[in-house]
Amino acid sequence: MPSHQSSSEHVAQRHPRALGGDTARGRLSEAIFSLSDRVLSNAKAQTMMIGRKPSWIRAKAPGGETYLATKSTITANGLHTVCQEASCPNIGECWARGTATIMILGDVCTRSCGFCNVKTGRPSQVDRDEPKRVANALSESGLRHIVITSVDRDDLPDGGAAIWAETIERVHEACPDMSVEVLTGDFKGDLNDLQTVMDAKPEILAHNVETVPRMHPAVRPQARYDRSLRVLAHIAEGSLTAKTSLMVGIGERDDELEATIIDIRNAASTDILTIGQYLQPTRNHLPIHRWVEPGTFDHWKQVGLDAGFRVVESGPLVRSSYHAEEQAQRLGR
Repeated sequence: MPSHQSSSEHVAQRHPRALGGDTARGRLSEAIFSLSDRVLSNAKAQTMMIGRKPSWIRAKAPGGETYLATKSTITANGLHTVCQEASCPNIGECWARGTATIMILGDVCTRSCGFCNVKTGRPSQVDRDEPKRVANALSESGLRHIVITSVDRDDLPDGGAAIWAETIERVHEACPDMSVEVLTGDFKGDLNDLQTVMDAKPEILAHNVETVPRMHPAVRPQARYDRSLRVLAHIAEGSLTAKTSLMVGIGERDDELEATIIDIRNAASTDILTIGQYLQPTRNHLPIHRWVEPGTFDHWKQVGLDAGFRVVESGPLVRSSYHAEEQAQRLGR
């Protein structure tokens, strides 16, 4: 980087237009930590070389009869999956088990989280036939448990809550033996919109906190930690099974992570917690701060159980929907 060019000017060149809105506009003076020392000066914005991944991060290559059958069902019905859009490392294992996480409300998100590989921009119009199409596809899948998530739709008056509710209801009707887990955004804190989803009675309702409070301005710039706790608390107050997820290796300290685990359980009575290693999708996303060893994930699992979570999944490749069907079975959902 030329000596006369500041870090902020260099970032502006790499990101000339913030597609999801300039989340830093008017907030730079409020920042409680700086990422300026992490700005890269690579000439081409392709992928980032972060060194060799440790052995415990290796995922199995996709393949097999069930994997291909799951892929065929998704493609034939024009469905989006977070497995594909977010480049999940477990796509091979999960699809080979005949499970997938369906993503509704399109594949373009109105938010620009620093960790997420889903496209940011202006979404297309809502597909009103999507709930019916999702239900029809799942009725032919033979699955016992399905996870449904979505992009954030801050462009819609209800954040997509009506489509969420209709999708859950249609899946229940078309697949009476299938349990439904949904992973939603925060609906900008509107608990009435959240209640619309809750009234459709999903067996598990998840909302991911993702990281410790200090890291939110960089990791989830359009979200707030306290707002996410209110979302989770409202889910629990509605007698639904509540679930959340945290990433590690994105800049948090161990003491912060432990405090956050305990805080989520105490403040929101959340039932299920998943903890996994952050993996940087591209060089334009937040850098990996550290590789967390498997033994440390075992420690965080015990911290979660001691805090009162009923189920804790903790491991390098764990994601929010990883082994979701087993979690539902363990809770009798």
